[in-house]
Amino acid sequence: MKKMELIKLSPRLDAIARMVPPGARLADVGTDHGYLPIRLLQEGRIRSAVATDIRPGPLSRAESNARAYNVHGMRCVLCDGLAALSGEDADTIVIAGMGGETIAGILQRAPWTKNGHRLLLQPMSRPEILRRFLAESGCRIFEEHLAEDNGRVYSILRAGGGRAEVYSEAELYTGLYEHISKDSLFIPFIKDLKARLSAAAEGLSHSEKGDPTRLSQLRLILDQLEEMREKHDKGF
Repeated sequence: MKKMELIKLSPRLDAIARMVPPGARLADVGTDHGYLPIRLLQEGRIRSAVATDIRPGPLSRAESNARAYNVHGMRCVLCDGLAALSGEDADTIVIAGMGGETIAGILQRAPWTKNGHRLLLQPMSRPEILRRFLAESGCRIFEEHLAEDNGRVYSILRAGGGRAEVYSEAELYTGLYEHISKDSLFIPFIKDLKARLSAAAEGLSHSEKGDPTRLSQLRLILDQLEEMREKHDKGF
């Protein structure tokens, strides 16, 4: 029967699930279909879950999926980000599948998340904005992992309150070299990022309205990415 099956996770969500500690009280922000908290509850990995979404449609699907898989212990809340939650509702907070600027905005409006909470963050775009926000708002990124999904490699960050590390311009895009250099996806991740930033730099260099400051920044980032790749090739 369907309710006896484990709900299937995408590679991206599966990688996030592995970073959730046993016995956690989870908040899954922008839960969509509720797959992540349902799977963790099925496995008995977490004590409880709060699934939030800004839209009633996805939240209704999450509730339907929980019933279909006979899962208990998941509360669904219609709200913008963490607006209806407090620090007592969860100790582990997942915000995944959104742009880095959106994730940063959600955290900015919920400063209590820095008070001992584990933040598992997975930006789909603009990760440099998220990393810069964390560094400037009293948060530290403790570890990062890479996950490949539908041909793209994504970063997953574990962050929390603490003193931030110092990042190079390129590391705002990639994460700290020591966090990701041993990941099996490091080289394809760097190659893809270089290709996208090279295309952006090429477009700026041929534009009459191009921003010379941004072009100079992109060239610096590309040089630093190449230095990372060479360092990796040498085994450092």
